[in-house]
Amino acid sequence: MISTKEERNRSVVFLLNGMNTSLKSIIPIPCEIAKPTLVGTSLSLSFGVLIGFTGDAKGKLILAGDPSVFAAIGEAMFGMAVEGEMLASFSGELGNMLAGNLSTTIVQNGIKTDITAPTILQGTTTLSGYEKAVELSVEFEKIGKLDIYLLLD
Repeated sequence: MISTKEERNRSVVFLLNGMNTSLKSIIPIPCEIAKPTLVGTSLSLSFGVLIGFTGDAKGKLILAGDPSVFAAIGEAMFGMAVEGEMLASFSGELGNMLAGNLSTTIVQNGIKTDITAPTILQGTTTLSGYEKAVELSVEFEKIGKLDIYLLLD
């Protein structure tokens, strides 16, 4: 369990570094990852995936972006168009793969987590009630931007 502010900040660094590693190992598309930024007290999005995590660090991992970005990532990964219900299913699975890889990566730093099943967020969605939020913007070459949020409880 993370108790002190220093331990929490250290855990955030491990989580962010782990996410960078996960992105590069899961998604076969060149990308630029921006420096992390703090997010305010609420977050609005129109399409994304939410995965909860429990254990030493508690919170939520959110992948947010235009559905066309998720579709293009799916096509790059599987060589076929991903649309309609398959798009929502793929988006959830992408979140699962990234969160699972992240959990595996950060355990090497002594942070144990479990992840929840993915929740697809469609339509105007506003999230609040978290203690701290960090955003990583990832620009995929010739595809577009995916925003990754780490919300800590």
